[in-house]
Amino acid sequence: MLSPWFLCRNEDLKEMLESNKESLKLEAMKRIVGLIAKGKNASELFPAVVKNVASKNIELKKLVYVYLVRYAEEQQDLALLSISTFQRALKDPNQLIRASALRVLSSIRVPIIVPIMMLAIKEAATDLSPYVRKTAAHAIQKLYSLDPDQKEHLIEVIEKLLKDKSTLVAGSVVMAFEEVCPDRIDLIHKNYRKLCNLLVDVEEWGQVVIIHMLTRYARTQFVSPWREDAVFDENSAKAFYDSEEERRVDQSKPYIMDPDHRLLLRNTKPLLQSRNTAVVMAVSQLYWHLAPKHELSIITKSLVRLLRSHREVQYIVLQNIATMSIQRKGMFEPFMKSFYVRSTDATHIKTLKLEILTNLANEANISTILREFQTYVKSQDKAFAAATIQAIGCCATNISEVTDTCLNGLVLLLSNRDETVVAESVVVIKKLLQTQPSQHSDIIKHMAKLFDNITVPMARASILWLMGEYCEHVPKIAPDVLRKMAKTFTDEEDIVKLQIVNLAAKLYLTNSKQTKLLTQYILNLGKYDQNYDIRDRTRFIRQLIVPNEKSGALSKYARRILMAPKPAPVLQSAFKDRDRFQLGTLSHTLNSQASGYLELSDWPAVAPDQSVRNVEVVEPVRLPCIYLVFKDNVKNFDAVSWPVCVSLQASSPVFVPETSHELLHRMTGKGLSAQYRFTRQPCIYGNSMVSLQLTLSNSTDQALENIHISEKSSTGQNIHRFNAIERLEPQASVTVSMGVDFNDSTQAANFQLCTKEDEFSVSIQPAVGELLLPITMSEADFTKEQGKLVGMNESSATITMTPENVSSQSVNRKVVSVANLGVIPSGQENIYRFSGKTVSSGSLVLVSVVLKDPDAVITINTEKTVMGSMLLRQVKTALTNSGP
Repeated sequence: MLSPWFLCRNEDLKEMLESNKESLKLEAMKRIVGLIAKGKNASELFPAVVKNVASKNIELKKLVYVYLVRYAEEQQDLALLSISTFQRALKDPNQLIRASALRVLSSIRVPIIVPIMMLAIKEAATDLSPYVRKTAAHAIQKLYSLDPDQKEHLIEVIEKLLKDKSTLVAGSVVMAFEEVCPDRIDLIHKNYRKLCNLLVDVEEWGQVVIIHMLTRYARTQFVSPWREDAVFDENSAKAFYDSEEERRVDQSKPYIMDPDHRLLLRNTKPLLQSRNTAVVMAVSQLYWHLAPKHELSIITKSLVRLLRSHREVQYIVLQNIATMSIQRKGMFEPFMKSFYVRSTDATHIKTLKLEILTNLANEANISTILREFQTYVKSQDKAFAAATIQAIGCCATNISEVTDTCLNGLVLLLSNRDETVVAESVVVIKKLLQTQPSQHSDIIKHMAKLFDNITVPMARASILWLMGEYCEHVPKIAPDVLRKMAKTFTDEEDIVKLQIVNLAAKLYLTNSKQTKLLTQYILNLGKYDQNYDIRDRTRFIRQLIVPNEKSGALSKYARRILMAPKPAPVLQSAFKDRDRFQLGTLSHTLNSQASGYLELSDWPAVAPDQSVRNVEVVEPVRLPCIYLVFKDNVKNFDAVSWPVCVSLQASSPVFVPETSHELLHRMTGKGLSAQYRFTRQPCIYGNSMVSLQLTLSNSTDQALENIHISEKSSTGQNIHRFNAIERLEPQASVTVSMGVDFNDSTQAANFQLCTKEDEFSVSIQPAVGELLLPITMSEADFTKEQGKLVGMNESSATITMTPENVSSQSVNRKVVSVANLGVIPSGQENIYRFSGKTVSSGSLVLVSVVLKDPDAVITINTEKTVMGSMLLRQVKTALTNSGP
């Protein structure tokens, strides 16, 4: 037998699969799977492969499963023989084997095994492995497509999996929900808050599915946050009968956002920084459909950032921006230069950018946009140049101040050498002239002079239409144009012939003295034309304009029919009505409802009962009571303490620095070196202690014994020492933890680090930001507590921010890098809030950064005034530095 790496023929692979050597079988399966990956057909090997489905070699079994997924539908009879093997594999100790078996079993499209598949899915849904449960969620969709009658049983499994707390399962089960029962919103109620909180940790494609589902859910459960933009309906019975005062009260009723609505917006906002463009697009559409109008601007930078991606991504993002820019120009106007066309852009990308620039045009920026358009018209890309001319026409229609300028520019283009540019210019000029024809007879005359040089049929037809429609404004030129057309009638394109007939009819009605014979000649030519449309039009026109016994009373109305005033065409964006589809969907891209599209419902007039989302709540960790002291100035000045317990939930650190600080150098420590870092976690040794991590290293060639901290500390801090290290081998390291009560002071903690023979004096100097623990609170509580900590308890400074620091991500990163604070969600784009408490005394520390372009105001509020001023200096330094 030849060596296996030389064997590629099916006969040789079959021989290897039937051998007794596991190594040969494994090599054969690798080659077969490689053939499948290259699109080769290996179906004739099915009998030989299926014999190895019960192999004890896990790697071989997985490859066999890959093969079966590909060919199970083609070889159903043989696949049925392996069912019992799959059932055994579902009990395998290896989670990968269990998941693979379920995947293959659900891929066998044989209705007779539906009960077996249903049982396997139910068992896998309760598997201890989240990977297997995830596979069960995927299998639900396959079984539903095979047998829709299993819907109710599958919904039971979905309901169970929706309660799963694993982030690995969440995306897959929501996908199954969307496929099987997207209308069962009641299944989401109890899991809504959990899904919102898990969202940031779910894998990226799962995030996309969940976000789209939650968007639909929110539109059914919360009232519209856009009420401030609504117009009061004066035609309603309530508006008619209610008093003016009652109407004012009703309109002034404040809108209060549901906390669950805010939870969704708050938990999806960080995902705008995702590296996955689909996630960013999903969050953007969620904000577009759910967020208050004044909060929409936070998605702008993220969408513009995606324009640096591949052209496929650019195409989808630009389509969505085009839809948004129609309703919210202000969102993208500051980033107008991002939509300037590049020479390397594909035509469809250029056209979309052109659409967006047209939507963003206004009186303030139109001059800049028109200068850009002048460059585009000269492009070698003829389709793009034509689209630019259309865009100029749209700008001229929408902004009356530049209508004349645009018309004059388009008239100049009539002398262009490029036929496509000339043709498109004529078509656009025709549309513009319909708005005010009497003022532009000179332009019509100019177009008539250039007529002989224009060869594009659509352009020639457009000029003839203008001549006929406004023949009374050019009474001397129109008959001469008709005379020329009579000579070339038989050589013209059909679209031009139709307009020649129309021109002849209109001139016959308005100037029959000069054009009667010409009209009869043209009608005779049209009567025998090869195109039946032209023949029919000619006969109809003759009966309409030339009175005779057969025409009856219709000829009396010929002038009213042919010369009736026509409404000017509306030049509007192709994306004007596309917002009826949910942004980011295939239906929005195609501008047509795709199969499986789920429409967004309208906002409910009254919010449904929010208690349906209530689940068992774990009590938050509460800070010690904060006491407010009031002094009686009238009697004896005794201090009266009123305890006010504010529920402030402790939170995990937002940022943990990896930087280590040197505690003991190896030269000073005679081979023993030590480094320390702040973990920013609550200390397990005491509530008032700061948690530290020490790394001890032995750089000598001999073991060090009895490494410990001396019982004495020169500055009197309370120190929790690590357990003595009996022996540290040469070139080895060990990490230990300790706690220090700094008593809310940056004074260094001095102590002795000892070995069996030596004692070394060392010290730990804490930065003020490491003496804090993060807490979370609502924006309202933050404002309330900040109002109590004013006067001597407030420190502030104004700084000038560097451009790279003026973003929410940068500000948050800079502040939490220097201080262990929690980030408070803010409803205002230019205000950032952070809160914490001192480790030792539990005193509140509140930090706010208010951006006032180009400056920023930093404010620190705390009873610990010294700590406040020190923290202010550090935050100032962080926000003014241009580094990371």
